[in-house]
Formats: sequence, structure tokens, C-alpha cells
Amino acid sequence: MVGSRGARRIVSEPMADAPTAAAPRAAARKAGAIVLARHGEPALSRKVLLSAEEYRGFWASYEVLGILPGQTPPEDLAQFVAKCGRLISSTRPRSIESAKVLAGDRQFAQHDLLVEAPLPPPRWPSWIKMSPKLWGFFARVWWWCFDHHEGEETRAQAVRRAEEAADMLVEMASTGEDVVVLAHGFFNFMIGRVLKRRGWRCVQSQGYKYWSMRRFQLG
Repeated sequence: MVGSRGARRIVSEPMADAPTAAAPRAAARKAGAIVLARHGEPALSRKVLLSAEEYRGFWASYEVLGILPGQTPPEDLAQFVAKCGRLISSTRPRSIESAKVLAGDRQFAQHDLLVEAPLPPPRWPSWIKMSPKLWGFFARVWWWCFDHHEGEETRAQAVRRAEEAADMLVEMASTGEDVVVLAHGFFNFMIGRVLKRRGWRCVQSQGYKYWSMRRFQLG
């Protein structure tokens, strides 16, 4: 793995998730659902026009900022979080703060396996100005289709990370408890692709907007 994440780590684990004597029987249980949710709206306006270099600075700020205060998550997502056995976020502030809004005083895990894939934009001339949304689209296409990574995580590395993340979530759900992930739009999409290949069905989808979720069930 390359980039700023460093060694993979779990920053915190909920106390309720300690192994129990019932663990050996987990395989016989019906797997719980896996809910992949996107974080809330970040505290960074997208109503600007940027050059490629300016977008690099924008994305760097986006990665270290939290979410806009005063947001109210959708009620259906809040209900899933209230009832789930495991709640986990990525280690990015916008994901952690989103999980805190939903969890209140409840403890939850944070894992850097779940951070967003990088978005280095194409090295286009400085006179080309676009919105962050458009830059994000072109950066993702260049990263996905042309392996443009500028020394950050490559597509192949991110695919392997998505496999590892899916392994982790499937193991959590194998106890029969539902698992809710508060992470990022595109990397959640990548995890969902892995789950589908492994026989998990997307039984509910709200797309990829802020606070949206997709719920997967095995079989």
C-alpha cells in the first residue's frame, strides 16, 4: 500500500465486539446485512472553478476536513445504525464525524482499509478551469482507465484493498449481526463489486449521494 495512510490499523474498536463463547457457532448463523453508507456533506464548498493544480490542493483539504455542522442524516440510515451490531468508519474526518452524528455516545471502529481511493487529476494546462465535481470525474477516469496515480495508490492496489475490506466486513456479518460502514462513495462502490461477486445481493440502493446507503444480503 502506498500513499498517506501508512500501516493499516484499527484506531478504535467497540467494547461490545469482544469475542464471546458463542463465536464458534457463528458459521451456522445466517449472515447479517452489510450496509455501505456514504459520509455527510463535507465542510468545503464545491461552488468554485479550479485548474488541475488547484484541484490537487482542493482534494488535499477535502481529505482532512470534517462535515458541515447541523446535518440531519436520513431516518432509515439512523435506524440501521441504531439496530446494527457493528458500526465502522474510515479514518478520514468526514467519515468519523458522520458516524458520530449517527452513533451519539456509542463507540465504533475506525479502519484505514476503508478510506477513499486517490484522485490525482490529469496534468492539463492551467487555463482549463472546472468545478471540483468535474475534476473528480476526470481524475477518477484517468486513475481507473489509464493508471494515472502520481505515486499514490494504484487501481490494482485499491482493488486488492477492496477485497481485504470485503473480507473484514463479511467476517463481521458472519456472526449474524448487521454491519454499517460510514465511508466514501467510490471505494464503497468497489467494495460492493466484490460483495456481488461473492454472492451478496444489493437489496436496497440510494445511489452515491451524501448520506446514501446500499444494503447487501447474502444469497
